[in-house]
Amino acid sequence: MKNLTDALRAEITRLAKKEAKAQIGSLKSASASYRREIAELKRTVNRMDRRLRYLERQEKKRAEKAPSPKLAEGARFSAQGLRSHREKMGLSAADYGLLAGLSAQTIYGYESGKSRPRPAQLAKLVAVRGLGKREAERRLALLKR
Repeated sequence: MKNLTDALRAEITRLAKKEAKAQIGSLKSASASYRREIAELKRTVNRMDRRLRYLERQEKKRAEKAPSPKLAEGARFSAQGLRSHREKMGLSAADYGLLAGLSAQTIYGYESGKSRPRPAQLAKLVAVRGLGKREAERRLALLKR
């Protein structure tokens, strides 16, 4: 009887291994396929991340570039107009100054009427005046990085 039980046990083991191998084979191929897809997705994310950083740097350079002084020709300055535009955009004087490339104190001085902008600063203010609220928020986010 011992030979029969050993033969039966060996046959059951062999069949179990064969069945497990068949099921594991399909899992291995699926796993390898998933790994390849994940690796490709990681490469794609890295490429997109590099492109995004590059574009952000370019946009930051463009946002920091001083506007042409010719922009100020014919432009009028009003302290109340500056204050109302800043408040309409929902910006603090520091943020407005950051957008214009000026300090918060300078903006406060202009708003209070204690000082008036020179043509170079007026050109910067005119450039900020041309921005919409969303564009201003986007540029601020870039400049604060």
